Amino acid sequence: MTDSKTQPPVGIDLGTTFSAVAFLDGEGRPETIRNSEGDLTTPSAVFFDQKRPIVGIEAVEAGLLEPDRLAQFAKRNVGEQYYEKAIRGKHLPAEVIQALVLRKLKTDAELKLGRISEAVITVPAFFNEPCRKATQDAGRLAGLKVLDIINEPTAAAITYGVQQGFLGAGVANQRRETVLVYDLGGGTFDVTVMEIEKGNFNTIATAGDVYLGGIDWDSRLVDLIAEAFLAEHGLDPRQDPQAEQELLRKANQTKHALTQRESVTVAFANDGRRLRTEITQKEFSERCVDLVERTIMTVHLVLDDAGIDWPDLTRLILVGGSTRMPMIRDELQQLSGMELDRSLSPDEAVSHGAALYAGMLSAGANDKTGISVSNVNSHDLGVLALDPKSNQPRRKIMIPRNSKLPARKMVRFRTHVNNQANVKIQIVEGGDKRGINATPIGKCVVADLPKGTPKGTNVEVRFDYRADGRLTVHASLPEIDRKITMTLNRAAGLSGDELAAWTRRMDDGLSDAMLASLAEHGDDASALFSPDDLTGDAADVLPDESSIDKSAAPVADQVQGFAALQHAEPEPASPATPVVASTAAAILGVSQPPSSPAPGESADRPDADHPDGDRPGAVRESRPVYAARSVGSGNAASAKHASGERAAIKIETDDRAAAPKLSVADAQNLAVAAGSAKPTVSEKPKLDLDPKDAAPTVKADADDLAMLAALGGEAKSPRKGDVPLIVTDAPTGKGRGKPAAESKDPAKPRKAGGLFGRKRK
Repeated sequence: MTDSKTQPPVGIDLGTTFSAVAFLDGEGRPETIRNSEGDLTTPSAVFFDQKRPIVGIEAVEAGLLEPDRLAQFAKRNVGEQYYEKAIRGKHLPAEVIQALVLRKLKTDAELKLGRISEAVITVPAFFNEPCRKATQDAGRLAGLKVLDIINEPTAAAITYGVQQGFLGAGVANQRRETVLVYDLGGGTFDVTVMEIEKGNFNTIATAGDVYLGGIDWDSRLVDLIAEAFLAEHGLDPRQDPQAEQELLRKANQTKHALTQRESVTVAFANDGRRLRTEITQKEFSERCVDLVERTIMTVHLVLDDAGIDWPDLTRLILVGGSTRMPMIRDELQQLSGMELDRSLSPDEAVSHGAALYAGMLSAGANDKTGISVSNVNSHDLGVLALDPKSNQPRRKIMIPRNSKLPARKMVRFRTHVNNQANVKIQIVEGGDKRGINATPIGKCVVADLPKGTPKGTNVEVRFDYRADGRLTVHASLPEIDRKITMTLNRAAGLSGDELAAWTRRMDDGLSDAMLASLAEHGDDASALFSPDDLTGDAADVLPDESSIDKSAAPVADQVQGFAALQHAEPEPASPATPVVASTAAAILGVSQPPSSPAPGESADRPDADHPDGDRPGAVRESRPVYAARSVGSGNAASAKHASGERAAIKIETDDRAAAPKLSVADAQNLAVAAGSAKPTVSEKPKLDLDPKDAAPTVKADADDLAMLAALGGEAKSPRKGDVPLIVTDAPTGKGRGKPAAESKDPAKPRKAGGLFGRKRK
């Protein structure tokens, strides 16, 4: 057993269906740790037995008899309010289920290594911020210090780099490669284009679908078997939860067998009736044409975003167990005309890369691998406004997806009414032009504007997105010398108190009795989430304005352009919902994996939903969540700061509600829109070389001129209540691809329907 004091952190591939953990041996080579059952991978399944949870293959087998106690595929619900399937009548946080899987991995690894306290955990590149924060929380619940969250394709590329001699002393491989990582796992799908040179791993573009993976292929096989049973016996076994669980097991076995054979005979029994049916590889492929096409659409989207074509790639790397299916390999080979790289183990590549990255982080200044990782933000970052023509929400992109980090963007708005009381800014991630599928990140408010503030007063909003994963939002009204600076890190998921409470519950065993006791306090989610969770946790407040400005300094050194947009003023809307006033209110965090632009590069782009040109970068640090605010109003405000007195500034955070994720269909719609749209900006934004200089102006396009920057309050008393800069009470929609009006109340548990808790089409 290795001395735990010298043992570096491990790398964990926390998958939807299977998970793996790896470490670096004495020679610095990654090695997968077998679990207590002797397997390289562990099923990401939890069975809630009467006295304690069971994890892994034993959980899957127990779930065949009592499927209502089995939790699987929780990765698809991380970042949302709770796991979609009720366990013993309770909707648990997905983080808790993920944490139980991590505890199993940690315990099994400690049998070989001794005590483990630190880890790097991988996530899909297309995970948004709430999903990343939830994964980090799961690590903490499992008793791990999460050094970093790294993208799965990046981890696989690091493993490839080691095999090909890009790393280490002397660096045997000096050539530059442009690789496409096609990562089809059990429940998620990512495509990433990267450049590898020496030890530098630079992401160019990434896209994905967090609702597409091997379990969707399993579902098609479930349907094939069930339809054959229905045709022969007039009974649909999918209506019986126990039979459906057995169908899922049979389907998974059949899928694996069809990777090696042209046909498989499936035997299935239910309710005293038996079925023997043959399923061919061709029949299976025909059932899954649309699934394969969804992956290919995403590949084309990423190639377009990267500005390259198949001949520009030097390597096509397959990652994830689902890439073993012949239909995937044949389609990619035919499409690309390239020989597929099969040098990596689909099941181990990600955990090995995570272990290498963990070793680099642990070594710090003594690191000899030469690994340097940079990423891009996988989702657009922006604010919401109201389109006066349609009276519907419209998203204004501040930092487009696939932008290099750090990045900066400024947009100028105007107040809407005379004597406006305050200005509110709603920050969102992802979504489409109307804000549908956008994930709320947080809100900031410039409050208590001086009486007599005239209509049309400029409001400058600036986003500084740093390489360490922190977003700083600056909102200022320079004409009246009023401003607010707010620093956001990761989105607030479970609170500190909730993490502590769930840690105690997990330590005590999460028995039936414990789950039943939770029900005494309310039904489902209401019993499992404290009232504080609806408004966020109190976060640490940085001491003064100087600490904020200092932390943002590295970004300020990067030359970034910003547009000063003058917005038209539509008819006033109804007053917004009152904000929560507190100088210690929590801020929901935001970030995507980061990096640094080359000198002279600008991360700003013309004002379009999906501009071209920028290329990737960025490694994220796992830091505490800080809510930092500074308010200035001339010398008086400075005097207040010096004396320790804070001005009355309101910070509002969003619910820890469902965090929607974009599907590939959403990404395709955005790509089509971007490809067909003609730029209407008549003058290219100038570069802001010095933040202290006056903001250059730029002509705005028609859409920008039509977008509402600020709403007025009640006509008779505009200073009563909240007057937002951005409309926040208009529905933005939480369902994938659904209109805003159809968004559902996140407080109500969703009804599970069909396989994996989804309605069967």
